[in-house]
Amino acid sequence: MDALWWFAAIVVMAVGLLGTILPIVPGTTIILAAAIVHRIMVGAEKGMGWWSLGVLVVLTLASYGIEFLSGYVGAKHFGATRWGVIGAVIGGIVGIFTGFITLLVAPIIGAIAGELIGGKKMVDAGKAGWGTLLGNLAGMVAKLAIALAMIVVFLLNTRAPL
Repeated sequence: MDALWWFAAIVVMAVGLLGTILPIVPGTTIILAAAIVHRIMVGAEKGMGWWSLGVLVVLTLASYGIEFLSGYVGAKHFGATRWGVIGAVIGGIVGIFTGFITLLVAPIIGAIAGELIGGKKMVDAGKAGWGTLLGNLAGMVAKLAIALAMIVVFLLNTRAPL
């Protein structure tokens, strides 16, 4: 029975890993949930210890912090003003509810629109949009690295059934 729970945890963690790339799915939260359910189902002697689960909680929170800050830092690095940042945030919120493609594109459009509303020229607005895109991509790569680290922590701190 332990092998079933171990296999289920690995499958769910793989879905969580995909979720770090697909912004609609909360990838690191799914990985954390899989580790917690695994611990509950197989017991303390074969599952993760509380300290290891604590590390996964911290990594999950860090991934969300990176997700929220990456677009902002990218936009600011490329010269976005407050208007551009507000536009990117509004675009991100709109993108959450409209689909995968718009989740990637809406913050860029929002940053450009915000800069144009704020009185910037199209070239400067485009730079803010470009910065938002690069920031979001960097955040996605960082979330993927954190998710992989979470899976490694899980694998190193559990006993696989033999």
